[in-house]
Amino acid sequence: MVALTLALVAPLLQPIDTCSLSDLDLSKMTVGWGKVRVGRSIEDKPLTVGGKVYTAGIGTHAASRLRLRLDGKATSFRCLIGVDDETQGRGSIRVRVYLDGKVAFDSGTLKGGAPPAQVDLKLGGVKDFILVASGANDGIDYDHVDFIEPTFTFSGARPAALGEPDEKEVILTPPPPKSPRLNTAPVIGCTPGKPFLYRIPATGVRPMRFSAQGLPKGLILDASTGFLSGRTPAQKGTYRLRLSARNAKGLDQKSLSLKVGDTLALTPPMGWNSWYIHYGRVTDKAMRAAADAMVKSGMADFGYQYVNIDDCWPRTQREAPLRDESGTVLCNDKFPDMPALTSYIHSKGLLAGIYTSPGPWTCAGFTGAWQHERQDTETFARWGFDFLKYDWCSYENVATGTGIERLKKPYAQMGEILKGLDRDVVYNLCQYGMGDVWKWGAETRGNCWRTTGDLGNMSSWRDVAFANARLWPYAKPGHWNDPDYLLIGWIGDSSPLGRRKCTIPPAEQYSYMGMWCLMAAPLIFSGDMERLDPFTLSVLCNAEMISVDQDPLGRQAKVLRATDEEWVLQKPLADGSTAIGLFNFGEVERTVSATWKELGYLSGKKLRVRDLWRQKDIRTISTGLYATLKPGACLVVRVWE
Repeated sequence: MVALTLALVAPLLQPIDTCSLSDLDLSKMTVGWGKVRVGRSIEDKPLTVGGKVYTAGIGTHAASRLRLRLDGKATSFRCLIGVDDETQGRGSIRVRVYLDGKVAFDSGTLKGGAPPAQVDLKLGGVKDFILVASGANDGIDYDHVDFIEPTFTFSGARPAALGEPDEKEVILTPPPPKSPRLNTAPVIGCTPGKPFLYRIPATGVRPMRFSAQGLPKGLILDASTGFLSGRTPAQKGTYRLRLSARNAKGLDQKSLSLKVGDTLALTPPMGWNSWYIHYGRVTDKAMRAAADAMVKSGMADFGYQYVNIDDCWPRTQREAPLRDESGTVLCNDKFPDMPALTSYIHSKGLLAGIYTSPGPWTCAGFTGAWQHERQDTETFARWGFDFLKYDWCSYENVATGTGIERLKKPYAQMGEILKGLDRDVVYNLCQYGMGDVWKWGAETRGNCWRTTGDLGNMSSWRDVAFANARLWPYAKPGHWNDPDYLLIGWIGDSSPLGRRKCTIPPAEQYSYMGMWCLMAAPLIFSGDMERLDPFTLSVLCNAEMISVDQDPLGRQAKVLRATDEEWVLQKPLADGSTAIGLFNFGEVERTVSATWKELGYLSGKKLRVRDLWRQKDIRTISTGLYATLKPGACLVVRVWE
């Protein structure tokens, strides 16, 4: 009898043990910027929240996530959470804990400078534990998250870090047909009497012959390459072209309006930027290779056209002289001949972009345009550049004035300089959303403006998207909200290889691209152009999805619903149809829905609904759209009445 009693109570007598979150394998934890640090903040300083210093815990940065397997062995989890004081009162975060797929703790918004919030959870019987730190839907700038004294109690096996689920890459985008398909945007903006180059994007087997009806005087078409070149008409107006592409498999035709006026980038710019793959390693050779890859991979056939150098092309302070005797900015040894580089890019039918700062130095410490703004810009035009990224950087240290005028001044000055060039240069304001730039960026002649800080790490894309999505009233043709680049495929880092594979789950990569297209964002890829795999290309090169981004109406999708777990966006299109996105941003599979009434339709009976990722019409029920979606996944459709 005694032996039987002991056997029954033995499981209850197992010793209770404890461990810290820092005792687990934190390499499995995603982090939005930097690396997870034990006992220190993300900037490698003492953990400090609300004016108090702590010795135990971990420092990370939103967006971050850690998945743990508990197997019912853990009994409790306790910690303090907050924004580290190193942000000097800036930053806003939100922390949630999911237990077996349900939210068990939600901190709400925690601001920099505030005292820490407390987590105290009972875990009896819980198998799966997910700890999520995100921004507060306002970007991820200064979102330095501290988990202070994070402690589990458990009996038996300690919690085990799992990392992100291993998800198979499934290609949804069908391959383009072998017959020609013209993928040009419906409208191109240019100014009178300027050099012009446009590679007509078209898929289908080559060779292919191109023709154009209604071509204005001054422009010529190379029938074998599809390159339109020459000078734009001196007279303002809209010139309507009828393009044709023919190969052995068939013929395609499409209308193109050439709008000669005062505004460029009437649809969002598409292309590639060197920063997130090459950083300071960028070279002339790498830029030429990117141009080659844009054509060879087929990206150019879908409308990608800009090949843009980011920071690190001029000289640094250690490489004096920084300018020649006439004041012309000098390139470093990695860029021996800029005119030759742009000529090479142009020979592919593509356009070239460059980068500088209104300050004395760029963000990476290279020569900026301070007090040489006009001379540098005229040099860029003489070299043959078609796109300028103008990055705030060290201008912070020389800026004068106060308020919005202080922020606008360098960008308005550059806008006037660009206006006077004998070259059309698309103008990208990079100043991280300061002073609500979306309200005044167009006044500086900006064609697109960054709305948040750097996306930086792939895991941060959601928070950046959420911040940008709410700015839908401010986008219009020629003036676009820019949530930063598309970071999928292979991305650069500080490892010996210098790059790593995208860690965003495949289903979520479709959501990433889908959100950018619905938001009418510039589609600027910043991954490795020389390691483009079929899955990455299938995400980047879906003609029907890109057509939503490039729609000439120029409207950004409106956020119809935004909850903790799901988003619904709707974008009106020029032909009267609408694009609709349903997104699951929760941590478990769920059904996301929107009624036809909510979407502005009287009934679903006579609607044509097309799944844009799969490029096929789908059947829907009479009450609305419904989709069962994995975590991070989406359904994006186009609806015609």
